Amino acid sequence: MTLDLKIRKVGNSLGIVLPKEALTHLDVREGDVVTLTEAQDGVRMTAANPEFSKTMAVSESLNRRYRNTLRELAQ
Repeated sequence: MTLDLKIRKVGNSLGIVLPKEALTHLDVREGDVVTLTEAQDGVRMTAANPEFSKTMAVSESLNRRYRNTLRELAQ
């Protein structure tokens, strides 16, 4: 599915309106959370997974804390 969406002003922010087909594809409803993930070809939007978000937060924390060690191990 490829969609061209127009960015609109929403209060003091900018936003997009997702069409019904995209909402159905993502299986999300009003109030649900979506996750934007940087991908090689742009950005990927998926329905949020709270367990995955928690795991990523721990991973990012460990990456910051052990940045030098991980860099040495990668050589």
